[in-house]
Amino acid sequence: MTEPYPFLSKAAPSAPQRLLDQARSLPTPRVALVNAGAVTPLLGIREAAEAGLADPILIGDEAKIRAAAEEIGYDISPFRLIHAPHAEAAVKAAELARTGEADAIMKGQVHTSTFLKGLLPSKAGLRDKGTRCGHVFHITAPGSDRPMLLTDAALNVDPSVETRQACLAHAVALAQTLGVKRPKAALLAPSEDATPQITNTMESAAIAEWAHTNLPQADVAGPIAMDLILSKRAAEVKGYESPVAGDADIIVTPNITTGNALFKLMVLGMGCCAGGLVIGARVPILLTSRSQQAPARLASAALGVIAAQQAKGAA
Repeated sequence: MTEPYPFLSKAAPSAPQRLLDQARSLPTPRVALVNAGAVTPLLGIREAAEAGLADPILIGDEAKIRAAAEEIGYDISPFRLIHAPHAEAAVKAAELARTGEADAIMKGQVHTSTFLKGLLPSKAGLRDKGTRCGHVFHITAPGSDRPMLLTDAALNVDPSVETRQACLAHAVALAQTLGVKRPKAALLAPSEDATPQITNTMESAAIAEWAHTNLPQADVAGPIAMDLILSKRAAEVKGYESPVAGDADIIVTPNITTGNALFKLMVLGMGCCAGGLVIGARVPILLTSRSQQAPARLASAALGVIAAQQAKGAA
């Protein structure tokens, strides 16, 4: 099928080798696939397992899992299979993570809202009291292994200042785990000026001030517009001085609409590879999508390996 829009990228995305290499140097995590009884999620977990990035635990309707596995010729006999149909699957995955039997959780054939309702409420036991979770995309451009971490484009709809602070802290910690010694983070806004009429600029200024005290291991700039985030020349022209300008490792977006649009533009318009997960819970949560191509699924799995090891170190 020919895409009608000429500004869509024709580049084929590829999973970043540096990310894959780092993941493969770590212990393989036990990944609980929630509602595994469909072809697409089984293909995803098979790719991850064959790449050495997952030891699958298949959760869902046992008959459907076996039928889907037979359809794609996948021998699932070596793996743990747990019968927990429908909404029970996410609850069971949370139990496995809580008891130390699973190191990561992956979304299968289930609506995202149903999936997360079984994992993120306090009764699921995967979050410490007061802990806020955030979604992070690890995005790489064609021909480059350097990631841009984007938060939050998939979980928090209209995050408060406190939630964005948590998302920033999660992203900084992940960046350091990925080898970025001093991450540079940008708080996206339409302008670098804090203006009362534009709420996000004032909130970004407050978050940046908070970060100077609470995240001394990172350089944080905000409010900061996209041209200054991406271009040193734009910063020079505008007289904007910050180590973050034109060299950001992290972008914190003000809401899900902005983040999701930016993520999709980078994937569809630039040919980027985007792996993503939810962090802040006891184990990383992989929100895979049916529209994701194989490189993005592998990148998500690799990120899950790294985040699972990070979570174990923090425990």
